[in-house]
Parts: sequence; structure tokens; C-alpha cells
Amino acid sequence: GKVCLNHYYFDLTMGRSLRSGRQLKSLSPPKQRVAARKAAASDVPKSTKPAPAKAGRAKKAVQKQPAPKEEVEKDSTASESGSESESGSDSESSDEVEKVAPVPLKKAKVAAKEESSEEDDSGSEEDSSEGEEEESEDDDGDDDQGFTDQNADWLKPKQSKMKLMDSDEDDDEDDDEFGSASEEGSDDEMLEVERQSRIIDEEMKLEQEEAESELRRTIAQQTSVYHLPTAEELEEDENRVVPPSELRERIDDILEVLADFKTRREPGRSRSEYIERLGQDMAELFGYLQELVDYFLSMFGPNECLEFLEASDKSRPLVVRVNTLKARRKDLAAALMKRGVRLDPLANWSKVGLKIYESTVPIGATPEYLAGHYMLQSAASMCPVMALGPQPGDRVMDMSAAPGGKTSYIAQLMRNKGVVIANDLKPERQKATVANLHRLGVRNAVTCCYDGRKIGAQMRNSFDRILLDAPCSGLGVISRDPSVKVQRTIPDVKRCAHLQKELLVAAIDALNHKSKKGGGYMVYSTCSVAVAENEEVVNYLLSKRDVKIVDAGLDFGKPGFTRFEHKRFHPSLALTRRFYPHVHNMDGFYVAKIQKLSDKRHGEAEKKEEEAAKEAAGETAKAVTAEPKADDKKRSEKKKKRVKKFRRNEDNDEQQVVRKKSKMSIPNVQVQKSTKKTNAKVSKPRRMKITGM
Repeated sequence: GKVCLNHYYFDLTMGRSLRSGRQLKSLSPPKQRVAARKAAASDVPKSTKPAPAKAGRAKKAVQKQPAPKEEVEKDSTASESGSESESGSDSESSDEVEKVAPVPLKKAKVAAKEESSEEDDSGSEEDSSEGEEEESEDDDGDDDQGFTDQNADWLKPKQSKMKLMDSDEDDDEDDDEFGSASEEGSDDEMLEVERQSRIIDEEMKLEQEEAESELRRTIAQQTSVYHLPTAEELEEDENRVVPPSELRERIDDILEVLADFKTRREPGRSRSEYIERLGQDMAELFGYLQELVDYFLSMFGPNECLEFLEASDKSRPLVVRVNTLKARRKDLAAALMKRGVRLDPLANWSKVGLKIYESTVPIGATPEYLAGHYMLQSAASMCPVMALGPQPGDRVMDMSAAPGGKTSYIAQLMRNKGVVIANDLKPERQKATVANLHRLGVRNAVTCCYDGRKIGAQMRNSFDRILLDAPCSGLGVISRDPSVKVQRTIPDVKRCAHLQKELLVAAIDALNHKSKKGGGYMVYSTCSVAVAENEEVVNYLLSKRDVKIVDAGLDFGKPGFTRFEHKRFHPSLALTRRFYPHVHNMDGFYVAKIQKLSDKRHGEAEKKEEEAAKEAAGETAKAVTAEPKADDKKRSEKKKKRVKKFRRNEDNDEQQVVRKKSKMSIPNVQVQKSTKKTNAKVSKPRRMKITGM
């Protein structure tokens, strides 16, 4: 291999020197080459055809006519004589060539000397024949071009080398045009920059192909019209089980149509029909009652409703609240990590929350949990207590305390100073509250079981702060209780809203707005996303009591609704906060902070006015009905007076008759009673009879 490479390099360098016009003497031993040429000339017959010459001179050889035999003999003799003359001159100029020749030529010379003995035995015949033919061609070319070189006979590469050179040149051209396959396949020969550039090019090609396919797909989708299923198709669907993939595809198609309803809708179809079909598919896919899905669609848009339903099926991350009465968050995190628990701080807004990703031990049975160092509590349920902001020494009430998570957090913020009243309607639920308070080390709490609707009358103006986590339908915690999907109805939501209004009014009555400790605040919260249980309840309170909505102090969360369907609420309800599973990765929750301004009741003055108006209207009605009765009395009195007067006149007449009789000496004659009826006075009562003395 080394020999071939050295010869090849030597021949190439000498070829360059010839093209540049430099004349170099032969560097190989002249005597050996002359002897080899003579032996080859004697063995090769004259009729043999010359071997194919170099690629550059092949065209000239084809264009020339074949020389006659005599000229070939003359050329051969001339070449022999020229070689003898060269043998003498080569020895003299060898020293000069060594000085002038570059280092690669010197190395090639040494290699040629070492291998000359081997080449003489094997390739003497080929060299001699090729040399004579090349000399003849060179002579012809020199005659045409006017340039001669005495070393042209041995500077030409052999035929095998010519083939290699031609193949190398062709490969170089192919590589320049298309890139060599060997370079593409061998990553070891490429630099790191080349590899990276090739990877980037491939990625760009893939991205272009994907972009083109996506463009074609979007164009096809945007220009296509989605057809709603007909009544016959729906009947067929009722008789078979529709796979979830088909339902999801139909939901996506309807959402795309609703996004560009003007161009994508089917002629003759209204938007309400698409919304109705979308609600039915969502209810069937996620397992909800139809009325609940329709309610969610009225609250959210179609796309947001789909996100809410998907997020409600996913479980929320496990969160624990550190009990600062017994431990610090840093120490608790280190202790849990030693037990194989993978956790992180909950968020920037909480200083006591830890979010647990993975645990090798049950979180509710560790020694730290049993010692009361932390409490299992969702992130959303911490927000109402943070909004309430109880201070040490306050008198606070938790109207729905069980199982004690918020109550213990209130005592923790109060540092076991002041009083916390933990109330709940059911005594069975208070058992868990008492157990958690003992485990967490709470010493300023009192538990009781009263009806929250009567607390306002029993404990009026008694508390500085009140927390009301009202019982609700649970539409925000579907991930923890999937039975809500099929058990809750809209009438259930309305019944919960009525109970919440009663509890909220009672809580305001029990709140002391004249508290010297900066009290007079309460927080109303629910674990539901329904507007009927949140904004409508708070808006009802604003119309019944002298209160106002204040900022809850929570930097995150969405503002509450100020309008819903045809209803309009007070603008201050925008200060309330809503939490959604698909937005905050928390349970659905609602928080409103309310400040009591005075004991005035907006409804009482109106009631008094209404009562006074009713009383006045009743009196007037009585007066109107009493007028005919008074007329009857007057008539009866007149009749009585007339009767008395008539009786008095009759008595006077009888007395006068008696006096006359006493003066006259007339025997006593009994006067018969006149029974004759006269019609002299019509007004006289005929039923009355007058008898004389």
C-alpha cells in the first residue's frame, strides 16, 4: 500500500511540474530503466496496438491517423538513441535535482529505490511497451504543440494508475454534485459542527413537511361544512353503544364549527341546535346529567366547558398544611423526605403548604401526622381562612366547623390566643373536629352544636370575625366525589341556595360591627361553582343588611360574576374570587369577604311602611263599611223618638179627659176603647196597641 501511494503522489507532483512548464530530470536509476526498455522492445512485436493513453490525450490519439510501420520503426530507434544519451546526462544532473526537488519528491525517490528491484522483475515488460507507445504519442504531441520533455516517457503513470486516477476524478465530481455516500454514512469522519448542521437540516425538512400537511389539513377543515346527525342517525345511536372516540371526534367537530359558525355551519341549522347536540355528547362522554351540562354551558363557553369537565375528572395533587404550633415547614419537609416522600412548596401565596407528588409511606399514618405536625387539607380550603385574617385575641366563630381543618388553621393564625367557637349542626361530625383539635394542640377552641339559622337571634353582635363555609351542592369537588355527576340536580342547587341565604343573614346578625379590634368582617365560601349558590346569595345579603363587599386579599383567582344570563348583580361582586380546576389546578371554590357597617336592616323599614299602609287601608275599608250601619242606627233612633213622643201625647190626652169628668156631675161611665183603625198617620206603627186607664 505504501509503495502504490508513494508512486501515485510522485506521479501527481511531477505532472504538476510539467503543466507549470518546469523540466525535471529523471529521479529513478537510468541504467535499469534503459535495460528494461531494450528488453521490452525486443520482445514486443511490431504489430501490437498501443495501449490506451491518458484521458487528457485520448482525443488527440483518436483524431490522428495511424502512422505507417516505417515511421514506427524510426521512432523506436530514435527513442533508443535518446535513451542512451539520457543515461549519461542523468547521472550528472541527479545531484542538482535532489537540491531543487521538494521534500515529497525526495521521499518518493527513496521509496522508488527500495522497490525498484521488485518492479524490475514483475513489470519490466509492461514498462517497456508502455514507454515506447507513450514516447511515440508524446513526440506527436510535441510536434503539434511545440513543447518537448525528455522525461515524458517515464513521467507518465501506468495504465493501472491511470484507471485509478480516472476513477478518483469521477468520484470527486460525483461527490461535489451529490455528496459522497461514504461521508454521509461515516459520522466518525465528520466534525461535530457538521453533524449538528446535518441534524438541523433534517429537522427543518421534517418541520416543512409537517407544516405543509397541517396547512392542507386546516384548509380542508376550514372549508368543509360539518353536518349534524339526523334524527335517523340519532335513533341508530340510541340502539347501540357509541364509542368514546366517536363522541370526542363529534365534540371537536362541533367546537370547530362554533369557532367559525358563519362559514362552517350547515344551512338551515341554528346555533342552539349545535349547542344542544354538544351538551348531549358531553353528558354522555363524561357521565353527567344533561341539566348539569347545560348549566355549565350557560356559565362557560363551549371550549372552557370542555376543559372544566376534563379537569373535574382528574385528581388534584395531595396537599398538607404545616401546623406551626408544633413544627416548621423546613423541618417537616426534611423529615418527610427522609421517609421517601417527594414534595415541593405549595405556592408563593402560602407559607405553610406542601405539595406531595409521591410517597412510599401513607401520608395519613406517619409519626409526624400522629404527632400533629401537619394536617391534610386542600389548597382551596386554605383560601377562606387567609381571607378572614384572624388576629390573636379575637373572638371568632366557625359556623360549619367539621371536620376541623379550617378551625385549626384559625387557631394556628391566632397562636392559641383568643376564642374560637367551632359550631356544627350534627354532633356526629363534631367527633372528628374534637379529635383533630386535640391532635394539633389547639387550646382556645370550644365546640358546640347549634342550628346556624338561629345563631343570629341567640348570639347577636357577639363575634369579631365569622367564617361561614356553607353546605353546598359540591359542584366544585367532583374529582373527590364523582357521585355528584348523577345525584345533583338544579332543584338541589336551589334548595342549597335557600339554606345559604338563611345562614348568611344569621351570621351577619351575630357579627359585631363595633369591635375595638378591627373586627366586623366575615367570609362566605362554598365548594361549588354554581352562580345560584355564590353571587346570587351574596347579592341577596346586600339587599337585606347594611354590609359591603371588600377585597379578599388573594392575588390569584378569577373575579366573580356581575351578570349571568338575564340577571344583573352589584358591581362590587367583582371583588369576590373564584377558583377553577382547569385554571388553577385546585378544587372549585368561591370566596367573598363581607364587612358589616351597622345593625340597620334594609327590609325592616320597608316592612313597617308596608304595615302602616295596610293598617290605613284597613281603617278606610272599615269606615266605608261602617257608613250604612250608622244610617240604620240613626233611623232606628228616630223611630224610637217618634214612638216616645206619641206615647207622651196619648198620656196627656187621657189626663185631660179625667180632669173634665171630675168637674162634671156625670155618673161614671166606662169609656170603651176605640178599636177603629184610622189611616190619619201613616208613620204610626200598626202593631202597637194603646190601652186606656
